[in-house]
Amino acid sequence: MMERKLQGAAPETAMPKGATDCQMHMYLPGFTWRADGKGVPRDPLPTPQMYRQVMDWLGLERVVITQGNGHGADNASLMACLQQMGECARGVAVVSPDTPRAELRALADAGVTGARIMDLPGGAVGLDQLEAVDDIAQDMGWMIAVQFDGSALPEMEARLNALKSNWVLDHHGKIFSGITDTHVAAVRRLIDTGRMWFKFAGCYEATTTSGPDYPDIAAMARQIGAHAPERIVWGTNWPHNMATSAADYPDDAQLLDLAMGWLPDDAARTRVLVDNPQALYGFAQVS
Repeated sequence: MMERKLQGAAPETAMPKGATDCQMHMYLPGFTWRADGKGVPRDPLPTPQMYRQVMDWLGLERVVITQGNGHGADNASLMACLQQMGECARGVAVVSPDTPRAELRALADAGVTGARIMDLPGGAVGLDQLEAVDDIAQDMGWMIAVQFDGSALPEMEARLNALKSNWVLDHHGKIFSGITDTHVAAVRRLIDTGRMWFKFAGCYEATTTSGPDYPDIAAMARQIGAHAPERIVWGTNWPHNMATSAADYPDDAQLLDLAMGWLPDDAARTRVLVDNPQALYGFAQVS
């Protein structure tokens, strides 16, 4: 059993109206897990009810639910979670050329506005289908969340630059070989195309240093934050499925404050928490 932290001291960051978590997973009971067991979260199941406590704790009002690896290409649990969360939620699903058109329409009706590429162990659809998923996303008016070992980012740049859809480089790029100036320059050029966003989320999964400050991630994040705050989104990465015990379970308020501290000012933080999610995921404008 995993003891998840669902409440605590409020974050120091002043949270604007419409603050949005753009990276997390949630689940409901009764849905089939993938046969190999990869990506299945530890008990207790991280449900919408539990996540609403995290929203209250952090001052969040909206959320993007990403299809978890534990369900593979079966988006049924994601759709059920979207229904339970209601208008405050959007979804990022797993689709491929094999996904029937009727399912794509049902996903869109449920609140899905994005597709997922996950080219790391446990991912359901990898880079070999990037262009095919890009075609689907363009047709549906969706974005793409792209996650892979960013060590190869310079070699991947031309291919990523050819994407037609809006897309997000997930989890600080996950540059497992170590972040270099070459990687940062590639990210900046891709951002400058106007189609790429950069996600602050799960720094502990992407670092080659360590917490609590993650200096390698922080240095890159500050550069991107200064260069293009209009192209950054942020997420909790709840329920932190890589955590193996309560002792290594992150404090979400501390992680929020850390990430927001990498941005230059309050105006940039409002862009990251409110304006950018509206532009990328189709949330209504905050009145």
